[in-house]
Amino acid sequence: MAGHSKWANMKHRKARQDAKKNKIWTKMIRELTVAAKISADVQANPRLRLAVDRALAENMTRDTIDRAIKRGAGMHDADNYEELVYEGYGPGGVAVIVETLTDNNKRTVADVRHAFSKNMGNLGTSGSVSYLFHRIGVLCFAAGADEEQILDVALDAGADDVQTQEDGSIEVLTSPEYFSAVQNALNGAGFVADSAELTLVPDTHAELDAETAEKFIKLMDALEDSDDVQNVYHNAQISDDIMASLE
Repeated sequence: MAGHSKWANMKHRKARQDAKKNKIWTKMIRELTVAAKISADVQANPRLRLAVDRALAENMTRDTIDRAIKRGAGMHDADNYEELVYEGYGPGGVAVIVETLTDNNKRTVADVRHAFSKNMGNLGTSGSVSYLFHRIGVLCFAAGADEEQILDVALDAGADDVQTQEDGSIEVLTSPEYFSAVQNALNGAGFVADSAELTLVPDTHAELDAETAEKFIKLMDALEDSDDVQNVYHNAQISDDIMASLE
C-alpha cells in the first residue's frame, strides 16, 4: 500500500538530533530508568523493551543499559524522575507537544517556557493542542524488505496498515495496544525493524514557508537542547526543498 509518511518532517528533526550523541544517551538513560520502575523484565515491559531497542540502535553498551535498568528497579540509587507534558504553539501556528522527564519541574517548565517565548511561540495549557494528535506505533523497514510477507504477518498480528514510502522503505502502522504483538510477530517471522517507536502524529498540518520554517527549527533546537526534554512532536509541514535549503 503506497503512501507518504505523515511524519516525514519529524525525521528531519530526528536526523539533526542524532548528531548530539551524548545528549541522546542522557535522555535514553532517563527513559530506561523510568521504564524499569514499572518492571525490570524487558520481555514483559513493552516500554522498557522499546527503550532498550532504541539504546542499542544508538550503540549504547549493554553495561550502560543494564546499569540504568538496575537503577530504575531500585537496585542502585536512582533519581526520582517525573513525567510532564507541555503543549503550545510555535511560529506559524504550529502545534507542539513536549514530553519531559525531570527531577526538577520548576527548572523544566522555566526552560520550556523560555524556549517558546524566545522563538516566537507560546506555551499553552494542558489539552490546548493534544486533541490535534493521536498516538500510533510505527515500525520501519529498509527498502528491499519483502513487502508482501511483512504485510501478511503484520495484518494477521493486528496492524492497522502497511505503507511503502517513495524511497522504497516500508512502514507498519499499529495502534498502541497491538504494537508489541505486531513487533513480536514480525521478529518471529525474521523481520526485525530498523526502527520501532510509539509516536504522536498530527491529524492536521501547518504548512510553513522558508522564513517561518527557519524560526520554527530554532524553537525545535532550543527544546531538544534541554536534557529534560525526551520527545517533541509537532504538526509542521515543511517541503523537502525548504528543509534542504535550511540544513
